[in-house]
Amino acid sequence: MNRFEGKTVLVTGSNSGIGLATAQAFANDGARVVITGRDEASLEKARATLGAKALAIRNVAGTVAAARELAQRLSNEHITLDAVFVNAGIATFGPFADITENAWDETFAINVKGPYFQIQSLLPLLNKGASIVLNGSINAHIGMPMSSIYAASKAAFVSFAKTLSAELLPRGVRVNVVSPGPVTTPLHDKLGLDDETAAQLLAQIPIGRFGRADEVAATVLHLASPESGFIVGTEIVIDGGMMQL
Repeated sequence: MNRFEGKTVLVTGSNSGIGLATAQAFANDGARVVITGRDEASLEKARATLGAKALAIRNVAGTVAAARELAQRLSNEHITLDAVFVNAGIATFGPFADITENAWDETFAINVKGPYFQIQSLLPLLNKGASIVLNGSINAHIGMPMSSIYAASKAAFVSFAKTLSAELLPRGVRVNVVSPGPVTTPLHDKLGLDDETAAQLLAQIPIGRFGRADEVAATVLHLASPESGFIVGTEIVIDGGMMQL
């Protein structure tokens, strides 16, 4: 398939995991892909897998200045965008009683403020008919212990999908959100789940396994393509039935 032939897409936080899998899926479907990340070495390694058309830009998500710098860099390169996957984020977990102000500020800076002002900064570069997809989480909907600030930050994306769509539709821009359940990615590996906790989590997934990054990527591509043109301000949950069954 070449649904994105001649189109340019931006995937933030695409050094690894869901971001890299989605960037690869876009590239395989014909797109010119722009990827971002904070670690230059892993970012360049990721770019090399995407082909000659790909562009990698080091960008530390979480500040208004960084959001504007990325938009300016794209403008300097005369790049306009047909799709954006807002994926950059962090996952901070811990008991409610132990959460610090620094943990709160960092989570909301990277997961909420950064994406909000990144989208705002990119508005002049969005082509008519562009699609924005936000990477949320089912944690926004379930009362998982130790996930309070992460869950709250991802709940903001569900709201953004609705309110930003309402404002951007006159520009021909749609905003939707994907909310994965447990997916096997380097980020989840970093959380250091022990075997017992992993088994308890797995037992809550009716399909009987963790998700794959490419399965999330497939849904992002669907939402980014014209075939989903009647889907606006919507959240699609990708969780193996964890919330529904």
